[in-house]
Amino acid sequence: MKNSDLTKGALATVLAMGMAVGSGAAVAGKKGMEKCMGIAKKGMNDCGTSKHACSGQSKVDGAPDEWVYVPKGTCNKIVGGVVKTKKK
Repeated sequence: MKNSDLTKGALATVLAMGMAVGSGAAVAGKKGMEKCMGIAKKGMNDCGTSKHACSGQSKVDGAPDEWVYVPKGTCNKIVGGVVKTKKK
């Protein structure tokens, strides 16, 4: 099995877990989750950016400013994933 196949499988699992938990608003308050930027599939982002105000409006796969919630520690394991840090 190629590494790219493993990465795609891991990404699909993470996205499926996020959808199973519920909407982005419901996940936002849950402990143990982090915002992971750069991995959202087209139309599968969890919240707005400077370009739009709502979830599900990302225009392309892997846009660097789009994010989804994932279990803490997962984002850094996904190729292209960057943990969104809080502004100070």
